[in-house]
Parts: sequence; C-alpha cells; structure tokens
Amino acid sequence: MAGLRPPEHPLFTIQRIENLRLGHAAFPERMTYDFYTIGLKKNLTGYITYGRTNYDFQEGALGFAAPDQLMEFKKDVLKGATGWLLFFHKDLCNASMLQDRLEDYGFFGYDTNEGLHLSKNEEDSLEVIFVNIEKEYKRAIDTFSKQVVLSNLELLLTYAHRYYARQFVVRNEVDATISSNFKKELRSLFRKGNITNLPTVESLASRLNLSANYLSDSLKATTGKSALEHIHSCLIDKAKNDLLVTDKTISEIAFELGFEYPHYFSRLFKKKTGVTPSEFRTISK
Repeated sequence: MAGLRPPEHPLFTIQRIENLRLGHAAFPERMTYDFYTIGLKKNLTGYITYGRTNYDFQEGALGFAAPDQLMEFKKDVLKGATGWLLFFHKDLCNASMLQDRLEDYGFFGYDTNEGLHLSKNEEDSLEVIFVNIEKEYKRAIDTFSKQVVLSNLELLLTYAHRYYARQFVVRNEVDATISSNFKKELRSLFRKGNITNLPTVESLASRLNLSANYLSDSLKATTGKSALEHIHSCLIDKAKNDLLVTDKTISEIAFELGFEYPHYFSRLFKKKTGVTPSEFRTISK
C-alpha cells in the first residue's frame, strides 16, 4: 500500500520517505503496528501541530513511535518531503545493552506532534547514522551485522536524547506555557475538592493535548520536577492545609484527595514530609 520494498532483514528495515506512495487512495493517515519506528523527515511543507502551537518543520524533524502507538499525520505535510524511515522489531535488541534500555527513552512515548525539531548541523549528524544503517542493511547478513546496526541505533538514540534536552531549553517559551497550564489545571482540580480519583500524569496530559511522557520531560527540564512530583507536591500541600484548619479525620482527608485506601495516603505523606499525618497535625498545632 505504501509502495515500499519488502524488508531485506527479518527484524528491521530502512526506507526512504520519498519512496512512499502517498497518492494511494487507501493510504491511512492513522495507523498502528507492533514495532518501533524512527523517522527523519526533511523538507516538510506547512505546519504540524505541537501541543496547541504550530511550528514550521522545514528544517527537519525526528519522530519516534513505540509498538502499538497510534501514528497520525496529514499526507500533504509529507508531499515532497525526503528523509528516512527506520522500522525495527524489539527482538532486534535481544541480548544487547539496548534490550532493557528501550523503555528508558521516553520520546518513544511522545505523540507524533511532539517530534524533535532539528538544526541543520543536528540533521547532518543524524543522517550519517541513517546512511550507515542503510549500508549495513544492504550488505549480506554476517556475524557482525546485528552488532553494527545496534551500535548505530544506540548512537542515534543518544543523539536524540541530547537534542531533546536542547529542545526543552531552547523552546522555553512553549515549555513555560506548558508548565503554567499544567499548574493551572492542577490547582483547579484541588480547588474543587472531593476528588473522586487521584490526579494522574496521563489525565492532566490529556487536558493539555500532550503525551504523558512529553509533559513530564518538559516539566523536568523547566522546573526540575517531573509531572508526578508536581502532583504529589500539590497533594501534600492540600493535605497539610486540611490537617491544620479542619477537624477531618485522616481517612476523610485521604478519601477527599482521591486515595482509595487511607494507608496509601499516610505512606506518601510520610515519604514526602518525614512524619505521618497524625504527627504533622500534633506538632504543627
């Protein structure tokens, strides 16, 4: 359907974006599959949505997708685009250092509109790696094939990690807005009181049209705290206030904060403050 060549290796394939047959009437704009994807896209036309902001990606973008993640894009953005598409099955990483580290690369959990936006120098560095992988892909498989491919893949992921860290810093205006909106949503939840369920990173990210991973990494870069740490901080602040200004029992406070079991609340409170809720109430009054 996409007009690409069949894979020449059982566990990975690398293809050129310019070979995509986007004109096929049945070519989907939404899809999911059971392998990892890394795409280096150049010469994109128009804009791609990034959260609630539009950005021109003509300098190039690097995108990632994990198995079973929904991929979504508009065909017209890719018309005339060039670049690379690397697909690999998780079994490619078996018995290697990457086997247990793939899940540590949070950008595989970012939404497709949260791609890495590259400078020309960054794009050139990454393209060398894609070229090396393509060369190895076209060689006859031997005892060194897997090691060479994995070495290049690990270097590619390391560069991506570095460039995402740069992006969070450079795009401080966008990330400051993300941080501000996140805190506003969080404060709004606690002002309402009687939270039926504990706030989660996923639920708050959904409110901001972001993936949970991207939200947490963005907050970590701009505030030094992850999304979960911010949630816990608000929970503890609200709990402290209730312990000091109300006569509610520990259980009542826990339930109103969204905890299903009061002892989970007490455990978190002690972990964050060093004392139990009862001890805090006693020593603070």
